[in-house]
Amino acid sequence: MAVSGTPAAEAAHPRTEPRNGPSAMPRALVALFACASGLSVANVYYAQPLLDALAADFGISLAAVGSVVTATQVGCALALLLLVPLGDRVDRRRLMLGQLLALVAALVSVGLARAPVILLAEMLLIGLLGTAMTQGLIAYAASAASPEERGRVVGAAQGGVVVGLLLARVMSGLIADLAGWRGVYFGSAVVMLALFVLLWRALPVPAVAPRRLSYPRLLLSMLTLLHRERVLRIRGVIALLMFAVFNIFWSALVLPLSAPPYGFSHTLIGAFGLVGAAGALAAARAGQWADQGRGQWTSGIALMLLLASWLPLSFTSSSLWALVLGIVLLDVGVQALHVTNQSMIFRTTPEAHSRLVGGYMLFYAVGSGLGAISTTLVYARAGWSGVCLLGAAVSLAAWVFWAMTLRLMPECASRGSREPAPSPREGMAASGCGT
Repeated sequence: MAVSGTPAAEAAHPRTEPRNGPSAMPRALVALFACASGLSVANVYYAQPLLDALAADFGISLAAVGSVVTATQVGCALALLLLVPLGDRVDRRRLMLGQLLALVAALVSVGLARAPVILLAEMLLIGLLGTAMTQGLIAYAASAASPEERGRVVGAAQGGVVVGLLLARVMSGLIADLAGWRGVYFGSAVVMLALFVLLWRALPVPAVAPRRLSYPRLLLSMLTLLHRERVLRIRGVIALLMFAVFNIFWSALVLPLSAPPYGFSHTLIGAFGLVGAAGALAAARAGQWADQGRGQWTSGIALMLLLASWLPLSFTSSSLWALVLGIVLLDVGVQALHVTNQSMIFRTTPEAHSRLVGGYMLFYAVGSGLGAISTTLVYARAGWSGVCLLGAAVSLAAWVFWAMTLRLMPECASRGSREPAPSPREGMAASGCGT
């Protein structure tokens, strides 16, 4: 096997130097980034429909089996802080392939686990490695793409993440019915091993050489980026509010749908998540609009969709069609805004894509946690109407913050946040920032 960075490896995996034109990155490679991102993130969510089976097999009470999901989410947070930034320090290709092999080992270990403590430890590793792979691949795709197509490529990768999230729960339940819950993880290990072969053959050698920072300095530099890059701060706050809205809805949805007059099963409630497949299409389209200089235009529309979604969602108790419409509006708005955010921050510091995505996703984690906690408290006091008012209020706050910070955005996100802020007219007209 040729070692990455040697002449033989360069011949097999040529560097992806930026080229002009919308087709600089082959469609097959874009599709591979999307599929790999979706398959990686799916591993993080396979356990959610399997909690009852895990509780029975390991003798864990139903009240405590939620710790399996908690362990996975702890792994996700650790990945954003400790693993994702490594892409700016070491060869991304080697890093992705090494993490993928470690993920295969963790999946096999879960399938073989016999003790609860082993299960929890391996679930933490799956959250750690699955998240590191997903976000690392998105940063890899952004670095490999030319500036003119970066939004399109990131949008495709994020679309793969959306599909992976949606199908993970469905496929997990289906495979578990056929081959048991252990079959889910053994099967995923086989799929990820096949993915390793594809990535080893197709991943390009990164065009940007990794920086020779010590690991502690690398982690501390994330704080420096947050302080220096205005784009990251502004779009990070928008992401925090956006994902709070997203989790306000999805964390509370099971409560009205499992109660009269519906009384739906958890399986049927989970199927409503498939309605969000429209978000994958929105992610790809939003990336193309960002490439065309319409990032702020897309952001404004996406935030209005978030706010508008709460009107049909407020009629959930009387109309499932209103619920479906609200889910479509919510998911399209969230995914379009998410890709636009990433497209903008990736233009600020090309040599720091991994740290940028790690820092950005920490805003996501905080927003998701606050949304999940607040919505159950509000539902207990004010029911579904209170949840809808809360979601609408946070959506409105996100739109107001976006409008107030328009003049603070740099003249063009691709030129970095260290430049002076433009006038409102210049800011709206700039590439990546306007209409």
